[in-house]
Amino acid sequence: MKKVNHRNSISRILGIALALMLAFSTSLFAQDEAAVKAGKGLFNANCAACHKLDKASTGPMLRNIEQRLADEEGLDREWLYSWIKNSSAMIKSGDAYAVKVYEANGKKAMTAFPQLKNEDIDNILAYTAAEPPVKSGDDKKSVQVVESGFSNQMVLWALIVLFGLLALGLFLVNKTLRKFAVANGTLNLEEETKGTPIWKAFAQNQFLVIITTIFFLLGSAYFAYGYLMQVGVDQGYQPIQPIHFSHKIHAGDNKIECKYCHSSARVSKHSGIPSLNICMNCHMNIGEYNGETSAKYSKDFYDKEIQKIYEATGWDPAEQAYVNEPKPVKWVRIHNLPDFVYFNHSQHVSVAGVDCQKCHGEIEAMEIVEQHAPLTMGWCINCHRDTDVNVKGNAYYEKIHEQLKEKYGVESFKASQMGALECGKCHY
Repeated sequence: MKKVNHRNSISRILGIALALMLAFSTSLFAQDEAAVKAGKGLFNANCAACHKLDKASTGPMLRNIEQRLADEEGLDREWLYSWIKNSSAMIKSGDAYAVKVYEANGKKAMTAFPQLKNEDIDNILAYTAAEPPVKSGDDKKSVQVVESGFSNQMVLWALIVLFGLLALGLFLVNKTLRKFAVANGTLNLEEETKGTPIWKAFAQNQFLVIITTIFFLLGSAYFAYGYLMQVGVDQGYQPIQPIHFSHKIHAGDNKIECKYCHSSARVSKHSGIPSLNICMNCHMNIGEYNGETSAKYSKDFYDKEIQKIYEATGWDPAEQAYVNEPKPVKWVRIHNLPDFVYFNHSQHVSVAGVDCQKCHGEIEAMEIVEQHAPLTMGWCINCHRDTDVNVKGNAYYEKIHEQLKEKYGVESFKASQMGALECGKCHY
């Protein structure tokens, strides 16, 4: 009779059970990870405007909010479902904790989210219960970049020394060759010294003197004209502002529309300097920077600049209120036209549909704004001569387009063909 090995059977059963347990736990982990990921998206879309995970903002901090409410107030997830979907109804019903939260936040009711399903709220709570990422102690330290090799200045000095040695070597070689030539009798120093000096020969030639004088005067006039024409031209001007504002972060990374801050550019002659209230629309709830950094612009640097905004507006992030006296910010103007020049932003932005980058350059890539264009009269005239007027879908130009099409026989026309070169357009 064949003997059955019971231990092998038991091992197989244990192995299958262990595999099933591992697969089940892996499935649960994957589900939890998916819930946290979905909850993060829902949190950023619906909650992040008023709440942060690890500190109070417009609303209270939400890290482990479900567990904290269960431990401190004895509230369950069903209470959170009702609160998130319609907090006002719970306050009116007299719910004790709902009324307590309402009064603690200055009697400001939380926005209702009836569109969120229970599954969505489950995902958000999973995200708030997730462990925060561990930050190393070196994160706050600025990264120091060590430059390898020689600097540009060292290379320049090395080239100067090299050319000096080369010139000295050529001088010594020339001196040695002249000695050999004199010793061999191929060079007579007495005859060489009897010749007329070159400067004297040049002075005696009236034609060369006249030609040289004419070239000198023309060259001097050219350089003097070029120098004087640069007076008042501030192309490349890049001042340091009292509060560092990065257009790269705001217009570039975060895709904020230029005219959201410079709203008067649509309807006014001037683009205007945005008030700090515009800044506080976002920074009331954004007290620290979490984007890309560099050796020069660290997270600590950006956080300090945000604190300058709070100081200027009198905002206290701890109390979430304006409690201090506001202070004016002395911004440094960059683009400045002479008083006798008329330029209307709304005419170019709203009517002509000119992009901001046309005059201001790639503003979305500038960490510190500089004057991109020369803003001279010639620069404006060349633009009016070369730029086709955008007439498609522009009711302002429909009538004048028909008239110009009949007059010039063209489908497209330049700004100069509709009077953009007349002196009175810009000077009156």
